[in-house]
Amino acid sequence: MNTLVSLLPDFGIIAVGALIGSRIALASWLQIDKLCYYLFYPALLFAAASQRPIAAEALVQTGLLACAIVTAGFLLVLCAGSLSRGYSRSTRAGVSQNAWRFNTALGFVAVSALPAEAASVLAIIVGLAIPLANLYAVLAMTREQSDSRWRRLSEIALNPFLLASLAGITVGLVGKPLPPMASAFVNRLADAAIPVVLLSLGAALRQFRIWPPDRYALAIIGIKLLALPALVGSVVLLGDYRGILPATLLIFSALPTASAAHVLAARYGADRSQVATVVMQSTTMGLLTLPLWTALALRIAGV
Repeated sequence: MNTLVSLLPDFGIIAVGALIGSRIALASWLQIDKLCYYLFYPALLFAAASQRPIAAEALVQTGLLACAIVTAGFLLVLCAGSLSRGYSRSTRAGVSQNAWRFNTALGFVAVSALPAEAASVLAIIVGLAIPLANLYAVLAMTREQSDSRWRRLSEIALNPFLLASLAGITVGLVGKPLPPMASAFVNRLADAAIPVVLLSLGAALRQFRIWPPDRYALAIIGIKLLALPALVGSVVLLGDYRGILPATLLIFSALPTASAAHVLAARYGADRSQVATVVMQSTTMGLLTLPLWTALALRIAGV
């Protein structure tokens, strides 16, 4: 119930975006997406990764486990490729990223059910998983383009999401906070990211029916909300692992997709409305599945 209540403001902003979407030209929304892509969302990623010091020991252990979960989602998508008939190559790649990307804000809501230490663990997980998740997403979408190999490599290396995440991790490893003025500047930009992205998401939804999901979308959502957490939960239970770290990893694996997935997809030529629809479907279905996985995480944590 806490998860549902916490998301009501987000759904309200999405609804506002859907209501005003037709009153603003599509070209303007695309420019708003560019602003999110190059400025607001990178600021949010940098802030999330740099807010807390990251110990080198935690970086290795927690980082490897988080990256293994993201990689599992990336690999599981290969099993669903035959269901993507009717999709353009770029849109198929844009939709597929929803199998391994995750809603960071919802993650912090979910781990609030665990002891306070879980928030710090999740911060490390998110700070290390975001660069890899974005790397896989850009890799999937640039692979569908006809550009040269050098052009694709430069697109990956210079991706704003990736650069912001790596910069934030670097600051976290140094262990020294940004100067107050610099921190305030970044946080102001970061604060704008989620509302603007959600408005754009709502505006993009007006061109597609939200329900029911098609076969490929259902497979991608199933990987993210069921297959990944089932895999992590099985390893934890069979290995008899207990504590905050395995519990937090389980919640992380069960998170719905990132609300900004359609912004990145549109940048690489995917149908932003179709990707936004899958984002909304994943979030809606995640409201049903995440509380169940959180209940299992509470048992694993010994709460």
